[in-house]
Parts: sequence; C-alpha cells; structure tokens
Amino acid sequence: MTEKAPSEDLDLNSALAGGQTRLRELLAGLTDDAVRAPSALPGWTRGHLLSHVEGVARALARQARYALRGRTVEVYDGGRAARDAAIEAGHGRGAAQLAAAVGDALDEAEASWAGVGPDDWRRPVAYRDGTVRTAGLAWWRELEIHTADALLGTGPDGWPPQLCVHLVDFLAVRVPAGTELRLTAVDADLHRTFGEGEPVAVGGRLTDLAAWMAGRAPQGQLTGGPLPELGNWP
Repeated sequence: MTEKAPSEDLDLNSALAGGQTRLRELLAGLTDDAVRAPSALPGWTRGHLLSHVEGVARALARQARYALRGRTVEVYDGGRAARDAAIEAGHGRGAAQLAAAVGDALDEAEASWAGVGPDDWRRPVAYRDGTVRTAGLAWWRELEIHTADALLGTGPDGWPPQLCVHLVDFLAVRVPAGTELRLTAVDADLHRTFGEGEPVAVGGRLTDLAAWMAGRAPQGQLTGGPLPELGNWP
C-alpha cells in the first residue's frame, strides 16, 4: 500500500508535540472513576485505552530511535500477544499511576521524535517495512485518534485540520469496491474523489468527514449518502 503523506510543508515534529501536549493536559484531570468508565472503543475502558497509548507511544518511539542507529527492531517485543497482555495487565491501575505511566511514555516519545532530523525521515523501520516518517505518521494517528476515543476532551472536533486531511487520504483504501465516493468539506478546501462505480456524494465539516472515514461518530451532520459501509483499516 502506498501511503499518501500530508502536504510537504507539514512539520511532523510540531504536529506530534501539539498532540502530546493536549493529551498531557487531559491526563491532569484524570480520576479513578474516569479510568474505569467506558471509552469510545467497544469493550475498552479508559484504562484499557490509555494503557494502549502508553504501549504504542513507546513502541513507535523506539522505531525512530533504532533507525537513527542504522538498525531495525520489532515493534513490540513478543508481538501482538505481548501488546495485548500489557493492556490487560495495565488497565486496572489507578488514575495517578496510569497518568504517570502515560506521561513517562510521552516523555520517551518526545525525546525520540525530537531527535529525528530532516535527513532521517526516510530511514527504514520494521513497522510495516516502512520509514521513520511512516512510523511518525502512525504515532500521530494513534495519538490524536485515541485522545478523542478517551472521551476526556472535545473528541474529533479537536483534531487539527492537517490531521483530518491526512486521515481522509490515508483511509481512502476503506472505500468499498464499486463505489465512487465524492467528499466535500463545507468549512475547508477539501474535495476528494475515491474509487470507481456508483457515485456517492458526502458533505460536512472536515472534522466530521475525517471522523467518519476513521470509523468514529461524526459530531456534526453529514449530508448526502446513503453512506457506504467502509472496509477495514489499512
């Protein structure tokens, strides 16, 4: 799969720093009751979700760290099974312990990504046999989407415009076969046509289009349709 990158002028380091700061601010008000409450992801509490963010922050940060040394490393030691086990082991922590652990993981992420220079983004990583840039974009998606999934702040309405454009393009592969999907943002300069077949026109705010493409509930109304059933995430 070819990943469509955001505009060339995207400062990915700054984008990551902004998302990390927003999550830190939300963690400051975390309570034990909030940790045990449901997240937006079926079957997961906020504790599950934040434990996942902790793990993926460290996993993708080390992709960058090893790449700068000219090496590649497995995303998770022990693979998906170890990742799932860590989430199960960590979700029951109290708010203070969980917030501290996620904060430490964000510290690690910030240090790792801040060390990536302009000539480093094309270095190879093990994550999807990609590059430092594709790993950085993956962390951006995980960070911003799961911050919304935690139901602690504004949700997808708080997503930066450049992230929304990136999500729409990155997730174009979800458009089902036999459908020509025409997306138009009513509050931004975004017009996209994906796929071939029966035309379906969908309009709405940029954040709502991105939320729908990402499998999240739009916070505003989408017009047109009927909306097709999107395929799996890439």
